[in-house]
Amino acid sequence: MNFPQPIPVKELAKRAGATIIGDDSLEALGINEIHQVRKGDITFVDVPKYFNKALQSAATIILLNAKTKCPPGKALLLCDDPFKVYNDLVLSYRPYRPLTAVISESAQIHPSTIIEPNTIIGPDVVIGRNCHIHANVTISEYTIIGDNVVIQPGTVIGTEAFYYKRGPNGYEKWRSGGRVIIEDNVDIGPGCTINKGVSGDTIIGMGTKLDSQVHIGHDVVIGKHCLLAGQTGVGGNTVIGDWVVLYGQVGVAQNLHIGNNAVVSAKAGVSKDLEGGKLYFGVPAADARTAYRELAALRHLPDFLANFYK
Repeated sequence: MNFPQPIPVKELAKRAGATIIGDDSLEALGINEIHQVRKGDITFVDVPKYFNKALQSAATIILLNAKTKCPPGKALLLCDDPFKVYNDLVLSYRPYRPLTAVISESAQIHPSTIIEPNTIIGPDVVIGRNCHIHANVTISEYTIIGDNVVIQPGTVIGTEAFYYKRGPNGYEKWRSGGRVIIEDNVDIGPGCTINKGVSGDTIIGMGTKLDSQVHIGHDVVIGKHCLLAGQTGVGGNTVIGDWVVLYGQVGVAQNLHIGNNAVVSAKAGVSKDLEGGKLYFGVPAADARTAYRELAALRHLPDFLANFYK
């Protein structure tokens, strides 16, 4: 998430009651959790075993709760509760805003777009030309929709990320500061759900088509001209290339990469990165030719064992 204007690290330290270690002349350009962090960003870490990952990341300013050596070109903000400081900072720029109208006054909708009854459009939504938003669709804050997009009934876009921090008293919710971006010529079927990013963007690439009841997790990036069949689910932070096909009820775990032109058969479970240009099958998903040979060999196993023990 980018800030409207840079924030000096001294101002951040004052707001958080934190001590600066390192370069106190730096400015923060945005704030991101560790999976999405970029140069100029603030991130946080509060578990010592992850300190090095945060310190070696692209982040410029790091919130943490134990004194440590600051790498060159960075600033550390030492505070008691880095997560609270991080979450409060996101909330200060993205406060929760209850809907007060069916279509927010701050939404920008091109006059050529059709909006059917009972559709809810939240604050700062942008919808392009020649779109057709069917009845009973909900489009939440900061969502950006391109041209020639079709969204069928009952779909919900821009829901809060399913993202929690575990603490001694239970799970603490992160405020989602990201967006959903839907590019041109995308079709989204009925009953789909698409989470906004935790701090980055969830992106549905140009020409991609989603069937009914597809779920897209936070910060997922789907490439161009993909097909996702019914009841497919994609976990957070996963990146899917161009021209990928996921057949019905495919489950994709979080933090993975699926290469261009991969095809995943129905009911497969994707638990690791998949190389592009191949057909995958099974749970866990594997190269289909290999998996089919293994199944064929397995069918012959009883006869093999019977002959072996004669």
